[in-house]
Amino acid sequence: MNEEELREFINSPDTVDFIVRGNDILDSFLRENPNVVATQTLAQRYVVCYAKSSEFLDTLSRMGSNYASSIPVVLGLLGRPEVEASGIGGIHRQPYLGLRGRGVLVGIVDTGIDYTQQVFRYEDGTSKIQAIFDQSTVGTPPEGFYIGTEYTHAQINEALASENPYEIVPQRDTDGHGTFLASVAAGREVDDFLGAAPDAELVVVKLKRARPFYTDLFAVPPDQPNAFGSTAVMIGVEYVLKKAQELNRPVVICLGIGTNSGSHDGFSIFEEYLSEISNLVGVCLCIGAGNESQARHHTQGRISAVGEFQNIDISVTNESSVIYTTIWSGVSDRLSVAVRSPTGELAARIPPKSGTITTTNLVFEQSSVQVGYFFPIEGSGGQLTVVRVNNAIPGIWTITVYGDLVLDGGFNAWLPLTGLSSPGIEFLAANPNYTITVPATTVGALCIGAYNIADDSLYPSSSWGPTRINMMAPDLCAPGVNVEGIYPTGPGTMTGTSVAAAITAGACALMLQWGVVNGNDVSMSTYQIRAYLIRGCRRSPTVFYPNTQWGYGALDLVQTFNLMRETR
Repeated sequence: MNEEELREFINSPDTVDFIVRGNDILDSFLRENPNVVATQTLAQRYVVCYAKSSEFLDTLSRMGSNYASSIPVVLGLLGRPEVEASGIGGIHRQPYLGLRGRGVLVGIVDTGIDYTQQVFRYEDGTSKIQAIFDQSTVGTPPEGFYIGTEYTHAQINEALASENPYEIVPQRDTDGHGTFLASVAAGREVDDFLGAAPDAELVVVKLKRARPFYTDLFAVPPDQPNAFGSTAVMIGVEYVLKKAQELNRPVVICLGIGTNSGSHDGFSIFEEYLSEISNLVGVCLCIGAGNESQARHHTQGRISAVGEFQNIDISVTNESSVIYTTIWSGVSDRLSVAVRSPTGELAARIPPKSGTITTTNLVFEQSSVQVGYFFPIEGSGGQLTVVRVNNAIPGIWTITVYGDLVLDGGFNAWLPLTGLSSPGIEFLAANPNYTITVPATTVGALCIGAYNIADDSLYPSSSWGPTRINMMAPDLCAPGVNVEGIYPTGPGTMTGTSVAAAITAGACALMLQWGVVNGNDVSMSTYQIRAYLIRGCRRSPTVFYPNTQWGYGALDLVQTFNLMRETR
């Protein structure tokens, strides 16, 4: 198909995207299946593909048993509507350091940006935003990309100089989340407001909503606009990296989004891609840990022997809800499940066969129960069991997990992220551990929790670690309660780990200026910055560190530089 037909196919609501690792087998598969279109390659390894939604599951099944890891997950926002407490203000005031983010880019991959706000403009009225990639519209995409519309620095300045800027650059942040994070990370000084890296410049990606196939697959409420596919996030990150390379600048990428879908172990294609990105020289990746510790969306259990079982009880409050649960178990075990309704009607135990999805229609509730088994999952080799109940009536639903093959016996189960599922659904025996959201479980990225500077207490909802492979998380906590910033409507506050990640991203921009721009450590990347920040964390003498709530302590950039000075 020609270029115009290709873009029409890609942007069709009946088309789905997925990502696979590039290899010779994929090349042969694409030659034999012309209905599957491969477009761009991310990080020189991960291939973005598109297929018709009606053919998608069959297409993936023909690619092999590990195809479940190619299905994108759906992510939501990690903050809903301070610099001094983090030591950033102290660094600003150090005359010999002179660190304010000059020469560094901050990439915001989120809901877009209100580019007209004064905190994103210089004294002469021009913009500090180098580019905006709006994935949500069909227009002229960036070179080498196939979705969205790119707005250049020149176009943004032209819009700002006009009486009707939105006629030239019509991109808007209708939610305000992306604008707020950008202001906190890199907003210029206006009145009493000052961002963490005020002299850094911005590259902004406005994510497109997840495709209808995936919002239905993951039972996302139809009225939830902030549901984004992981493919779009990966493409957005790739765009930020491309702009940084073009401008020859180091870049900090801030992700204030997350999901409870996925393996939570760093082995998914999504996490693996971000892990590779975090190791690039001149790149730092900051991700919010999530706000799920008190959401009652995680539980875990252990089956001690073959033939034994454990129950997972789920409370449903509202009529006509949709239960969507993922159960992850290890490489050595094989599990099967049965589902019992509040009235006692049973969807009988279904033997595990990889790639199968079995539907049972209940009589009294008029509900349907779907059970899917997928194993071995690429990377970990473990098992994913998906249980979905459509039209679930209020009451207690019980998933019985049986051990068919048991060596370890442990399993973890998650309900969707707050806002990405029917409200009023929770585990009765919830566990706040292992609630770090994907992709903050990425190995090598900075995983940021949130705390309240008013009393130095942990933000109650800040997600707890560890990851599913028992890697320590979060790395550290930053201010994340009632943080001041700028919305499209003006000044306001936000609470959550996404804003904590934005503050940390600003701190990392100062580190990159010191290291790469000023030539003190030109090979600096995420792992060096992570180590420096961890060593400089402020720690309470009454708390044992590291721990799965605070990580290694609270962000303190002044202490980080003090320790660096002592060792150089």
